[in-house]
Amino acid sequence: MESAPSALLGELFARSPDLLFIASADGALLHGSGGLREALGPGVESGALLADLAHPDDRAALAAAWSALLQRGEPVSFDVRLRDGGGAYRPLSCNASRSSSDRGAVLGSLRPAPAPTTAAAAPAATEEELSTLRLKARILDSIAEHVEPIAIWATDGDGTYVYHQGKAIAKTGLTPGQHLGRSVFDLYAASPEAAAEMRQWYDGQVRRGRSEAHGTYWDTWLIPLRSAPGERVDGVLGISLDVSDSKTVENELRIQLDRIAAQQKVIRDLSTPIIEVWDGVLTLPMVGTVDSVRTAEVMDSLLRQIVEKRASFAILDLTGVEVVDTKVASHLVELVTAIRLLGADGIVAGIKPTVAQTMVALGLDLTQLNTQRNLRAALNYAIRSMTRAQAATLAPSHPAPGKPPSP
Repeated sequence: MESAPSALLGELFARSPDLLFIASADGALLHGSGGLREALGPGVESGALLADLAHPDDRAALAAAWSALLQRGEPVSFDVRLRDGGGAYRPLSCNASRSSSDRGAVLGSLRPAPAPTTAAAAPAATEEELSTLRLKARILDSIAEHVEPIAIWATDGDGTYVYHQGKAIAKTGLTPGQHLGRSVFDLYAASPEAAAEMRQWYDGQVRRGRSEAHGTYWDTWLIPLRSAPGERVDGVLGISLDVSDSKTVENELRIQLDRIAAQQKVIRDLSTPIIEVWDGVLTLPMVGTVDSVRTAEVMDSLLRQIVEKRASFAILDLTGVEVVDTKVASHLVELVTAIRLLGADGIVAGIKPTVAQTMVALGLDLTQLNTQRNLRAALNYAIRSMTRAQAATLAPSHPAPGKPPSP
């Protein structure tokens, strides 16, 4: 028992339901009793300043009383409103005195201040109502204290922070409670556009949006607060979730999808290569199953190559195609027609019986379709046609000797 008196005193202090504290000479809380933590919430953690917890209108009186305590060394008593875990200010009476063993420490106790008696005073809350309010405050504080990616804050009707807690606040470079008592409009006074947007928060609409700030992606809800249903908005609740991890996964997934799309394009290009087998002769060998999407891509590529290479013939080699759908047959006829419009001749080679039956069954006009048995026959046709065209170009234009010119 005698070997651990300090441990027992610490346990007594932690379990005491009274509002007790030990503070430094500059007003920083060093220790708080269990009753004080329950009454005022996480804001009384070690290092918190009493002046920061005090209502802005009471800070001057608190500073005067504290100064008198340090100068005269006599106990002082004063009333002050301190902010609790729910952001509300509680009227308290404080008794404080300097420690006799450590002159740099101040010992203090708090108790509820007597309510002023007025004729129009509101009815006191019942114990059940107070118990419900305390439970809600503990729930909110527990969420803010333990849920890793969340930041919770609230402002009153004037835009002043009355709650500013959450583990994710540290990611913004701030500490929980740092903005308490400060106006959100003053913080963003340098950005008129941001201030104007914040004033819209009080129009009664619930908002949700994603944004990037301080190197972190946030998913934020803005919820209007009312003292009673139907009354005007007198505050705003903000809940922000750090969604940086999901944003990173989303970006990685988008990169993967883009890479897959690029690979698919390469595969399609390799499966339908356009080859210049002769000067002015392009060949497009097609293999496998030909569908409408693939045919449309082939049409664009082939027509572009005909123009770029000034080709005279384009051979569609269907030797490796076993099946085509009904739309593809129509596309092939349209492709040959488009080739002719570009001044070239389209040849279809190597049509399989199943493909031929499909094209005939559609009732398409195939009379203008130039078909050859296989790729070799198509190449011979193209080369012979080009040879005849060149011979006609090189033929002499003057009459043969010994023959009179035609009249």
